[in-house]
Amino acid sequence: MPEEVFDMDKFIQISERADYCNIKRLKRMVKLKLRTPRKLYTLKVDPTKAEEVVKKLRCEIREV
Repeated sequence: MPEEVFDMDKFIQISERADYCNIKRLKRMVKLKLRTPRKLYTLKVDPTKAEEVVKKLRCEIREV
């Protein structure tokens, strides 16, 4: 089961051990999905804040 994360700092920490991050851009929000060996973590943010988070991620980034 995927786990939703609500804190951006925690999401960035999880990205250190993630294999990749899928980015899905919608009209009102951006969904970021981190795939770790055991779990899928998701974060929903505004499009304005999404670029800040994406720059800080420490894994491969895939646009969907």
